[in-house]
Amino acid sequence: MKPDKCTVLVVGGGNSAHTLIPLLSHAGHRVNLLTRQPHRWAKEVTVLHVLPSGSVQTSLTGRLDRVSDKPEDVVPFSDVIMVCAPVSKYRQILHHLAPFIDPARKLYLGTVYGQGGFNWMVDEIKLKHGLGKVVPFACGLTPWITRTKTYGSVGMTYGAKAVNVAAVSPSGEFKALNELLLEDLCHAWFRKGGFLQAANFLSLTLSVDNQVIHLSRLYGLHLRHGGSWRDRADVPMFYRDFDDISADLLRDVDADYTRIRNGITVMFPDRDFRYMLDYLALERLSYHSCNTHIKESFTTSSTLGQIPTPVVQNGAGEWVFDKTHRFFTDDAYYGLCIAKWIAEKLGVETPTIDRILDWAQGVLGDRIVVGGRLVIDPAASGDPFRTGIPSVYGYDSVEEIAD
Repeated sequence: MKPDKCTVLVVGGGNSAHTLIPLLSHAGHRVNLLTRQPHRWAKEVTVLHVLPSGSVQTSLTGRLDRVSDKPEDVVPFSDVIMVCAPVSKYRQILHHLAPFIDPARKLYLGTVYGQGGFNWMVDEIKLKHGLGKVVPFACGLTPWITRTKTYGSVGMTYGAKAVNVAAVSPSGEFKALNELLLEDLCHAWFRKGGFLQAANFLSLTLSVDNQVIHLSRLYGLHLRHGGSWRDRADVPMFYRDFDDISADLLRDVDADYTRIRNGITVMFPDRDFRYMLDYLALERLSYHSCNTHIKESFTTSSTLGQIPTPVVQNGAGEWVFDKTHRFFTDDAYYGLCIAKWIAEKLGVETPTIDRILDWAQGVLGDRIVVGGRLVIDPAASGDPFRTGIPSVYGYDSVEEIAD
């Protein structure tokens, strides 16, 4: 028997929220929203399923029960909380929510994208606030390609993954969570995208996706074009115009990650890391594709072609990379920095990760690596949530982070 529907709190008003709200409401869940801009949200939110041609195949409308910018208005009544925000904001959001979570109630606390050690972040607030009944979970990848058309009322999705993966702790909670919620995130409407269980969160953190794709592509654009353009129309599309330079960089970063993954599997031979995958293996699983070439996996994608390169106009009128974009803040500080930290503990060399971080720190005006060694100081900027390297949680070894 399928479990009763529940009250889901969506946290954040990003692209994913505009797709998630209609899907959950359509499935019968009561949906609340915590956002800094409650006045901009309509009671009804529609997601458009857009074809590669740009035409709308179908649409789905859902209803918000309550919208607030105050966690005390919505957190205490939640059965499930789903964070829809940039990865680099996860920890700050969790610390904002934690004081209002009822420690006597079971609560599923998760995110639509599991990069960056989400379980470490949840464990941090569980320890601080005595939240022993909180059950963390995370989707390995966002289940759909999604964008915002009209903030607060209309989202767009270019399609869903063929297969999704999620981790939950304790792992025995997966079946109940899947029946309660995960099936409704994708499969219930798209008729594809059912969830498989990853045995651990580390598999999600070390699978090669955004943190490798985004920074490899940005660095490739820098090498080919210098990272600036006179006219906005000259800026290549992020995926549709993917070139050999970017593909070669992604392959080399993937090789760095593979050395890290191999070190993990040797250290823990009895653990299940079947979903800790390299880029092409993960792409073939997620999309049921037959791609064997990195560049073609992007240039032929039916769901990624409309995504632009994140640029802003500088004082000279040129278009340059937006260093505040999540492709930098998420994928450097909560992506490559974490991989580099693990690599150093394993004694693994990561020459391409080092090269990209060295370039990125110049764009960001930061100090991340020196001489191939990680030197980032989480306290230096005054922002305690700037990076998610395991040491910020008090971990000092790979054994401690391997759930």
